[in-house]
Amino acid sequence: MAIGKIVIVGGGTAGWMAAAALSRLKSGNPLTIQLIESEQIGTVGVGEATIPPFVEFNQLLNIDEPALLSAVQGTFKVGIQFVNWGNIGDSYIHPFGNYGYEIGGISFHQIWRKLRNDGDKRPLQAFNLETMAAYFGKFARTADYQREDLPPMNYAYHIDATAYARFLRSDAESRGVVRREGKVIDVSLDSETGFVTSVTMDDDEIVDGDLFIDCSGFRGLLIEQALKTGYEDWRQFLPCDRAVALPCKREDGSPPPPFTRATAHTAGWQWQVPLQHRNGNGHVYCSEFMDDDEAHGILVNNIAGKPGADPNFLRFVTGRRKKFWNKNVVALGLAAGFMEPLESTSIHLINTGINKLIAVLSLEGVTQTQEDAFNRLTGKEYARIRDFLILHYNATKRDDSDFWNHCRTMKVPETLTEKVDLFRANGQIFREDDELFTETSWAAVMMGQGIEMEGYTPVADSLNAAEIKPEIDGMEQSIRYLVQRLPGHGDFLSRYCPAAGA
Repeated sequence: MAIGKIVIVGGGTAGWMAAAALSRLKSGNPLTIQLIESEQIGTVGVGEATIPPFVEFNQLLNIDEPALLSAVQGTFKVGIQFVNWGNIGDSYIHPFGNYGYEIGGISFHQIWRKLRNDGDKRPLQAFNLETMAAYFGKFARTADYQREDLPPMNYAYHIDATAYARFLRSDAESRGVVRREGKVIDVSLDSETGFVTSVTMDDDEIVDGDLFIDCSGFRGLLIEQALKTGYEDWRQFLPCDRAVALPCKREDGSPPPPFTRATAHTAGWQWQVPLQHRNGNGHVYCSEFMDDDEAHGILVNNIAGKPGADPNFLRFVTGRRKKFWNKNVVALGLAAGFMEPLESTSIHLINTGINKLIAVLSLEGVTQTQEDAFNRLTGKEYARIRDFLILHYNATKRDDSDFWNHCRTMKVPETLTEKVDLFRANGQIFREDDELFTETSWAAVMMGQGIEMEGYTPVADSLNAAEIKPEIDGMEQSIRYLVQRLPGHGDFLSRYCPAAGA
């Protein structure tokens, strides 16, 4: 059956990202897109940090960057700082750009390890622009200093997710997406195919459609409640199952840093996401080892100002639907699965879910091949991200609480064990199935949390240290030169994308 009408159930970040992207299909196609949401149903609204592919998503929508960031109180993000993860007092940056660059086809962290053996004392971080910019609170876009002898600046955004949904709503509606206010109270299925044929609203109106996008959050109104798809529980690997969110003003008057901060506590971790006008804060924790009052107390005692709202307590089960696309329903966002925002992947998974949907979609109708391809590719993506998140918990020397003793000694997937063992042996990192996280990402977290390379690839011995030293020195010098001349992050924001009330 041809697809003439797409119905998106649920708004928020996921719903309006889907609507804005799918609205591009209306040009040249007789397609109707309707989004159903209720103002009475709140959104989770904790996913305010993004990663670099999100910048590309907005570019593909032809969204003006300064206008977007002004509207969403946005700031720039060059990486994530992790505090107290390997051990209490430890700190490192997971940067968005690479360490150095390959020489002779050899990854830079391998070359750095060889130089280290030969007596070079410079830290690996000195060869990464984003890390050094984060430490000194500096930022500019590559386009602002375009020179071939200087490294590019890789970045993402911190955003007010609720404001971002409003911004995309305006864009989507200008392209013909129709918003329908109200709650869905019933879902009708075809008796032969099991496809969703329509949903019934709280005013008894029936809204029919050919393809349904489930953006209804944890409830999974269509994908789970109607289609009984099933859920794969990953709490044996990622035991945190609670969060409390709490915004606050930055009362010390300091400019927002160009990075997200994740600080580990006794039974979880705290996020700090700096916007232009406030900080987004939250504490992710495990209810088996900490109750709500203690988690809330830790958060309140570790924020940069007075709370700006009542605390928002959340419950979740880390994992994923057994199918992300089931019959004529595609789940996005929290309806598809949940992994805590430790590496800012929540909005990213919405983004890539939309990308894959548009890539495989045919308006001639839903096919099993489309469904299978979408589920296989999305499942691999979730698994690779899951392993990367597990690494943060498992690669620790902390023994100060029952929670960290559990995480340090728990059984982890064999795919992660293999990755760690290969890196420890000779620094090798294999990226599989076009996975999200780069060699630098894996190296940054493993080394930042105490997993050291015991050796390096023997191919690196073919490099003549004296011959490559000028090139290595040039990498460090160009980064130092650039960071010294970059504007402060706050100064850049005030010129490029000032937001009201900031």
